[in-house]
Amino acid sequence: MRQFIEKIKKKEDLSFDESKAAFEVLMEGKADDKDMFDFLTLLSSKGEASDELAGGVYVLRNKSKRVNVENCVDTCGTGGDGMNTLNISTASALLLSSMGVKVAKHGNKAVSSKCGSGDVLEALNINIDLEPEDIEAQINKNNFGFMFAPNYHSAMKFVGPTRKKIGKRTIFNMIGPLSSPALVKRQVVGVFDKKLLKIFANALKNLNITFAWIVNSEDGLDEISPYARTKVFQLKDKVISEIIIDPKELNVKAEKFKNLIGDDAKFNSDKMINIFKGEDNDFSKAVCLNAAAGLIVNETHKNFADAYNDAREHILSSKVIKHLEKIQNG
Repeated sequence: MRQFIEKIKKKEDLSFDESKAAFEVLMEGKADDKDMFDFLTLLSSKGEASDELAGGVYVLRNKSKRVNVENCVDTCGTGGDGMNTLNISTASALLLSSMGVKVAKHGNKAVSSKCGSGDVLEALNINIDLEPEDIEAQINKNNFGFMFAPNYHSAMKFVGPTRKKIGKRTIFNMIGPLSSPALVKRQVVGVFDKKLLKIFANALKNLNITFAWIVNSEDGLDEISPYARTKVFQLKDKVISEIIIDPKELNVKAEKFKNLIGDDAKFNSDKMINIFKGEDNDFSKAVCLNAAAGLIVNETHKNFADAYNDAREHILSSKVIKHLEKIQNG
């Protein structure tokens, strides 16, 4: 482990293979506290590179329980944008599943916000404590399954105490969203910092992802924003390109950012139920924008405006609430 730490100390990036070797040591509990602390904090102060990210994801995926499904999309982002919004990516995952897209949603309970995806799904009476075969059955039946990260990544227990001691973001906050136990090939990933867009795109390219959108908005959201332009790094068939999504061009007409601020799980789940019943507001529009990204990476749609308009039509029809009831009933 020390040779990797010394290299990072010199502000040199680790290769993909070096990163894999380092994370093998971490994930098998073979690193002592000091080495773990130094590795994570020095990596953070140097700035994580895409090969380092890809190496960590490779090892974490390798050690996770496996969910065997095909042709699924995930909408798990990094969180940590500090905006405390409603659960946009979780709502967009449920909307996508009601539109016939298979969604293997990976997520956790709240870390930096009041309500994470696990919290809001529990408040919606969706069982988040399922074994792989149950999730496979749910996806095949209702197009939606939620993989609660702590149940699937037992190797993370070795780094938990050190992460707590560090008390701020480390590379593990970036690895998590990319480490789906379902090994999804199609993803919409929101990132908390625009500097991560290219790094994530290259990491996902290393991991042979078929189609991904990595997004960060000009108003600081790790989502596609209904208020400001959003920068997208698209990875499709090994080619990375840049796209701008402008809500003005899409005629979104959202009112004010305050309308997206969330609270606890009860508050956020109530807001979700309202839009699934057809209530039209800023939250509904934000969810449709992010679901549209899912329709693009799933290759259900080619044109983003068409995808957004179809998502809008679907959510306003109140069909989603009936679909949610199916998921609740298992």
